[in-house]
Amino acid sequence: MRPREIQDGVYWLGAIDWDRRLFDSLIPLPDGTSYNAYLIRGREKAALLDSVDPRMSEHLLAQLEDVEALDYVVSHHAEPDHSGAIPKVIERYPKAKVLTTPKGKGLLIDLFAIPEERIEPVEDGQILSLGDKTLRFIHLPWVHWPETMVSYLEEARVLFTCDLFGSHLATTDLYADEGRVYEPAKRYYAEIMMPFRGVIAKHLEKLKDYRIELIAPSHGPIYRRPEFILEAYRDWVAGLPKNLAVIAYVSMWGSTKRMVERLVGALAERGVKVKRFDLAETDVGKLAMALVDAATVVIGTPTVLGGPHPLAAYAAYLANALRPKLRFVSVIGSYGWGGKAVEQLAGLLSNLKVELLEPVICKGAPRKADLQALDKLAETIAERHRSLGLG
Repeated sequence: MRPREIQDGVYWLGAIDWDRRLFDSLIPLPDGTSYNAYLIRGREKAALLDSVDPRMSEHLLAQLEDVEALDYVVSHHAEPDHSGAIPKVIERYPKAKVLTTPKGKGLLIDLFAIPEERIEPVEDGQILSLGDKTLRFIHLPWVHWPETMVSYLEEARVLFTCDLFGSHLATTDLYADEGRVYEPAKRYYAEIMMPFRGVIAKHLEKLKDYRIELIAPSHGPIYRRPEFILEAYRDWVAGLPKNLAVIAYVSMWGSTKRMVERLVGALAERGVKVKRFDLAETDVGKLAMALVDAATVVIGTPTVLGGPHPLAAYAAYLANALRPKLRFVSVIGSYGWGGKAVEQLAGLLSNLKVELLEPVICKGAPRKADLQALDKLAETIAERHRSLGLG
């Protein structure tokens, strides 16, 4: 695709990755993704903001064919999908300086062997004049690496945010269709940004001082109504959890599944919304999205070699790593002759400030007393949700 002008002298460049279905050999990409770079041509100088995944370098270089001189390349974030093509860009433009944060400098050297003399660190709040256009650099560390920053084009009021506010979405639409982009943006937040929600909350406060007319991330479309994604992030980061229980389970011979079915029905009868995930076949991205809103998580597991099923352990590990706004956790499941599934799963949740509700563990298939215990657990969850004003 050719460069596309989004403001006077400001252009979208990049590549659309229609076929990519996995990121970091971990994160599902059901809608593909894009790698957005931006070219700003001032009266005196020109700057390229970010690059693309190195596997798609030729797309970016082709878009730069008519750019005779490039003075600066801004690396907001050193991860390869944004900075991996910078070595080829600065090879074409030997006078271009790479601008990044002080921590970013070391990462660019380590990851891509960019010569140290080509890199110029910028401080928080530092401005760069391109003639009739002014960029202000704003350090926002831990979004989602320690070196990250964003740039604000003062005259046009455009905020270039790299990963922040991004969405893994392959589309030729330059601007966001809010109904279409909400789920990919939430998935992106859940999988990548949620572990840093406390830091992001502070960064959102920092950005309140800027008048923003466009938000231009490095994945997914541009936001012409910035408040749409800003409001969504405020809710995801700092809003109360919803009246929602997530049940993530795996069942080997049906006992745990029967327990899950009983608990789902009991919760629904008590006005608690439920999202159920069979870990043997679920999309972990959808599970992560559900965790954004959930007040309670229940992990269902049979006992395997004295401990939880590996898929149940992974679900606990995932919740612990993503650090959602959960308030309550419980465990249900069955065993044959003994084990420590509950203790081991609880040990995997050390990052979460949650109340562990009374587990329901049965020997073999669930009996009447076990089913009644599940009803009691459902009542406890409903009461806890009402106590938070979530009912």
